[in-house]
Amino acid sequence: MSLPEALPEPGALYLAEIREQPAALRRLLGGRAELARIAAAAPGGLVRMVGHGSSDNAASFGVYAFGLLAGRTAIRDSISLTVYYDAKVDFAGSVVIALSQSGRTPDVLEYVTRARRQGAYTIAVTNDPQSALAQASDAVVPLCAGAEQAVAATKTYSNTLAALALLAAELGGRGDDIAAALEQGVDELERHLPLLERAAASLAVPFSSVGRMFAIGRGPEFATAREIALKLLETCQIAAEPLTATDLAHGPVAALDPLFPVWAVATDDQSLEVVVDAARRVREAGATLIASGPAAEAIEDAQYYLPVPRPADPLLAPLLSVVPGQLFAGAVARAKGLDPDRPRGLSKITLAR
Repeated sequence: MSLPEALPEPGALYLAEIREQPAALRRLLGGRAELARIAAAAPGGLVRMVGHGSSDNAASFGVYAFGLLAGRTAIRDSISLTVYYDAKVDFAGSVVIALSQSGRTPDVLEYVTRARRQGAYTIAVTNDPQSALAQASDAVVPLCAGAEQAVAATKTYSNTLAALALLAAELGGRGDDIAAALEQGVDELERHLPLLERAAASLAVPFSSVGRMFAIGRGPEFATAREIALKLLETCQIAAEPLTATDLAHGPVAALDPLFPVWAVATDDQSLEVVVDAARRVREAGATLIASGPAAEAIEDAQYYLPVPRPADPLLAPLLSVVPGQLFAGAVARAKGLDPDRPRGLSKITLAR
């Protein structure tokens, strides 16, 4: 009589995929020549990005990547206006970037189909280069993340950030600089992952009874705040809300108390002063404060610190800053007796490529 196979530890897949992010990013960097070709074919109009969930969070980063690296106006466009309300949008000369890990999101596919028909240059950024979305687009950027089996996205999110940064850099003539900075950032991430994993795990028990949080960031790091909040919602049932550091002062600060923690992401760029001021307001309200990001030490008197290395270019900080949040969410989920691999009510459609 054979023994039954041992079930994997809760969160084993999620943690393995976080650990695989450096390797996944290196695979993406290996396809840089194709990214340069796609950028060379792109027209000079408005950049429109569409996606859901983690992909939409990555689009928040893309707004800054295209603005800072290429001087291009980029927006997170409304899918509903085109697909559901049939608005007459002028797509001529636009660059549409459809972000979908699976390449099978129905309304993203419909948006791209209509946009291409109306004159947009369409780019699918997906983990499945054979997907329906890839087939419907003018060009395809394969994420090269490999199989992602945990429901909550980790390595596909990081690779989407990197793909947007590389596309923007190629459009702006800074491809070599940003590729080199990304390679350095990947090396730093690989070296620091074990330290970050231990540091995040040490916070799990103190936060295992938390039911609500704010995550704040500004500029490119607002994407990080959004993604960390999503991970907390998905994996450990914490009602987390992302806010810009400025938005915190316009009402939400009134909700803070000692049982309402705040995660603050700080980076050495033009947004730092605003984030530091928001953190001061959090402390004055008596809320528990977690300081993270490359400039975490600039936030005084936080109860917890989860710093990450400084990237060669501050724009690329979100690729590092998100990792402590991913690890923290998984650790808190396990401390609560939950399985980060299989969040309640969610399923995975991302294909293995």
